[in-house]
Amino acid sequence: MTQSVRPGSSEVRKRNHALPATLLAVACTLVTVGGCSTGKAEDPKESPAPTASAKAKQTPSAPVDATETAKTDAIATYKKYWQEMERLYADIDGNEKGLEQYVVGAALKNAEADAKRMHERGNVVTGRVVVDRPTVTSADINRKIPNVMLSSCLDVSEWKVIDHATKKPAALPSTRLTRYIIVSTVERWPEGWRVIRDEPKGQKC
Repeated sequence: MTQSVRPGSSEVRKRNHALPATLLAVACTLVTVGGCSTGKAEDPKESPAPTASAKAKQTPSAPVDATETAKTDAIATYKKYWQEMERLYADIDGNEKGLEQYVVGAALKNAEADAKRMHERGNVVTGRVVVDRPTVTSADINRKIPNVMLSSCLDVSEWKVIDHATKKPAALPSTRLTRYIIVSTVERWPEGWRVIRDEPKGQKC
């Protein structure tokens, strides 16, 4: 038979003192009236050591490298620029205006003028352009207008010039390079990163 224990007896007090302070604290949150106490002041020496996860949370995160962030953003902008170039050259009606989000100045005017000349000849360009191995050659984020310079291998082998009327491939020079080095400059404007220069080098890659 289980021996009953009277409330307030020494046995109850022993059991209460045996409970960890953390369990008593949890019990306190469940009591709707009155208070709760461990019955003695906490000894700092007896406080449980922080767990590994707690230490991880207390460790400050590594500072963000502004230069590395700039490089990543510039490359992302350059790839989006070529995605919009695909749309521009495929649109013989001239309705595509998305390129303006990623390129400014002479680079924008040159791209629009080249696409317009091709469309006036009755041609469009379909397919995709691959920006292969974009590499940062320099990055200066401390100047008034931060910039990043890139060198990429541009692959246009799947970018096909098509006669818009006949839907047949247009005649192209057999010596045309389909993979070549292109050097670009991307600047951070108030509106975001923008391509300001894009120069094919005429070198195979």
